[in-house]
Amino acid sequence: MDFDPIKLELYKNILTSVSEEMGVTLQRTSFSPNIKERLDFSCAVFDGKGQMIAQAAHIPVHLGSMPLSVLAAIEKTKMERGDMIILNDPYQGGTHLPDITLVAPVFGDDCDEPYFFVANRAHHADVGGITPGSMPLATSVVQEGIRIPPIKLFQKGELDTDIWELILANVRTPTERSGDLEAQIAANRIGEHRLLEIVEKYGITELQTYMEELCAYSNRMVRSVLNEIPNGEYIFSDYLDNDGITNDQIEIRVSIKINNDTAIVDFTGSSPQVKGSVNAIYAITLSAVFYTFRCIVEENIPSNSGCIEPIQVIAPEGTIVNATFPSAVAGGNVETSQRIVDVLFGALAQACPERVPAASSGSMNNITIGGSDVVRDREFTYYETIGGGMGARPKKDGIDAIHTHMTNTMNTPIEAIETSYPIEVDEYSIRRGTGGSGKYQGGDGIVRSFRILTDAEVTILSDRREVNPYGLEEGEPGDCGRNTLIRDGEESSLKGKVTIHAEERDIIKIETPGGGGYGLSTQQSDKKK
Repeated sequence: MDFDPIKLELYKNILTSVSEEMGVTLQRTSFSPNIKERLDFSCAVFDGKGQMIAQAAHIPVHLGSMPLSVLAAIEKTKMERGDMIILNDPYQGGTHLPDITLVAPVFGDDCDEPYFFVANRAHHADVGGITPGSMPLATSVVQEGIRIPPIKLFQKGELDTDIWELILANVRTPTERSGDLEAQIAANRIGEHRLLEIVEKYGITELQTYMEELCAYSNRMVRSVLNEIPNGEYIFSDYLDNDGITNDQIEIRVSIKINNDTAIVDFTGSSPQVKGSVNAIYAITLSAVFYTFRCIVEENIPSNSGCIEPIQVIAPEGTIVNATFPSAVAGGNVETSQRIVDVLFGALAQACPERVPAASSGSMNNITIGGSDVVRDREFTYYETIGGGMGARPKKDGIDAIHTHMTNTMNTPIEAIETSYPIEVDEYSIRRGTGGSGKYQGGDGIVRSFRILTDAEVTILSDRREVNPYGLEEGEPGDCGRNTLIRDGEESSLKGKVTIHAEERDIIKIETPGGGGYGLSTQQSDKKK
């Protein structure tokens, strides 16, 4: 060991604090409730090669995929001092169109190449497209909103106003988008400033050395955990309900081969890409793999690019886990990512059952509502993801009413919704009895009911309405979710993926899935006897 372990820990925390301060800046200066209240954003620090070095504890589906955004920015543009790159194109470094990423190089006084990069990604509540909220039941990515390849939003410190105006001209809520983009810019500037302060205090040579050591340390720790798992091949598959266009279930299949301190994660056999918007690009699949293997490392190691180095990911092109242009992808980021995690944990449960929970709710339960707010005299777009039940764990019950796995957002407070939109929240409660039974009980889901006070267009992208979250070790599955329209007191069932025109005073009721149970309860065991 040729480094000081105490310094390594100090640098880990110093660099993490930079990404955390970026996040605080973004939250406090943003306009939309989706970013300010739900915290639907992520921030991270990268070295001069584009390797992720430190991240805040933000959104897993963002963080594992953001390195590909930084690499796309490096490859597509020649960055100079004061530049900032903007992108959201899923086929050029993005994930889905509402997630807009800003990447900024950090230069020292005496260098022509960046010392580091800082980046943040935020989910914007509208980026155009065929429905408000930009999460439509599309059949092509061009229907989902404005696509932004990696381009310079700032050149040598100067804002490109033509690009700025072009983006704002293609969204329904330009004032809100402008405010959120300005918050993202401020977050990157804070990250740049803090990194240069660290360089001034400790020197660039030492800082870059310990960045490399942090990645090497995470690499070693992941390899040590893989070494503890029995060598072998572990296979599992699970299904998405459908793609919103047809009723066909969509298989996601994985084989995990453990060979000493390495793993091969192979998604060969997964369904081909589909017509609807649940296609996941490679970055999403990589992000899910990153997250899942990071979860089974119990030690508090840095989450950086070193975590993924011992793992080879095979995701055949043209499949649901590595879609090609121009496939629609809005739901791949939010729904398919969840099922990929379920499949990975299902396979790892065979290899290291003591580390793996039963399936959680398995859906982000996305809802977008948009239209004209006559009281506030403006267009509005509301976006929310709703939590569900957490899967039971080997030694604990699951948690009720919580966001799990690839989402890590908060809920939008009722006060924020009713202050900002023509919407009232009629009910927000725990959906009791929906967690799977077992020795350890799966967590219960959520009931969230929205009364819409004006005519509006509503899109729901949800899953686990037909295929239950699985239990483990003979635990029972969690309950499926349910979507309902209530009009003039009459209830009608809605599909898991649907767009409808809601009339004034309609209620949209979302009931989210519970988590799976773990192990046989005493009562279940007695029945089996």
